[in-house]
Amino acid sequence: MTNNLVHLNQENFEKEIMKSELPVIVDFWAEWCGPCRMMGPVFEQLSSEYEKKLKFAKLNTEEQPELAGKFRIMGIPSLVITKDGKEVDRIVG
Repeated sequence: MTNNLVHLNQENFEKEIMKSELPVIVDFWAEWCGPCRMMGPVFEQLSSEYEKKLKFAKLNTEEQPELAGKFRIMGIPSLVITKDGKEVDRIVG
């Protein structure tokens, strides 16, 4: 895991998303989600390749349902890109 890949929770959400100097791409996932597990290694590799341009974050929707709710996540896997704490793009599925 790189320093550029963070696991989001209530304690670090404000710092890692809302106050990030870099745009952030958040991977919303769950243990039981097969496509999420397949995407995980690719996401980690990309976090190394783009560490100077983007911050990469993972949010387990089962462990952090309230944070997933803030983003109105209806299906996983979902990728949400934020800049200055605001959503700028989303990919579902």
